[in-house]
Amino acid sequence: MLNSGSIKFEKVTKKFGGIMALDEASFEIDEGNFVFVTGASGAGKTTIIRLILRESLPTSGTIKIDNLDLVKLPSGKIPELRRQIGVVFQDFKLLSDRTVFENVALPLDVLGKNEMEIKKEVREILDLVGLGDREDLFPAQLAGGELQRVCLARAVIAKPKILLADEPTGNLDPTTAWQIVKLLKKINKMGTTVVMATHNVEIVNSLQERVIKLDKGKVVKNELKGRYETS
Repeated sequence: MLNSGSIKFEKVTKKFGGIMALDEASFEIDEGNFVFVTGASGAGKTTIIRLILRESLPTSGTIKIDNLDLVKLPSGKIPELRRQIGVVFQDFKLLSDRTVFENVALPLDVLGKNEMEIKKEVREILDLVGLGDREDLFPAQLAGGELQRVCLARAVIAKPKILLADEPTGNLDPTTAWQIVKLLKKINKMGTTVVMATHNVEIVNSLQERVIKLDKGKVVKNELKGRYETS
């Protein structure tokens, strides 16, 4: 379905009842970009991620992934779209009754890969995120940083065009948070478009990557090498 990981928002407004979550937001993200979406809580960061995933539709405006118009996308095509977009959440969303290996293998099961392919690809991605010796453990046996690395492995196992990370370091200590960001950068260098929603000032300002800053649903900054200024 997707030939590239490019994203384009054109005058996108999203209202939830009387609440304005996004207010005519416009921006473009080219394939292979690493982009921080910043702003205070309630600024619209998570709304952007939900719209890219077609979990909801904009009130007005146009959203395109590659050349695919998400507003016009038939509901039957949404699962196919989501299989090409990896997502990492702040609260992990792992299955507690499945091992690390089984959690990471889930997307490949959905794609109908055979057992040999699944073993090979899961072990390769677990080695990439530094969890090669944890595959038989359950989520309850892992530390927070390890849990987030499992989520990251699961998100990229199917080689998505786009990786969305919604506050992926929010529950982590500073050292572990940096480990996760370094993994995101490594995945980005392999060609995946990465969009990270965060309010972590230190990480944003240290990496000096593209910054799209939101304030009450409006895009107030869109810089190629931006800083996160809280004022």
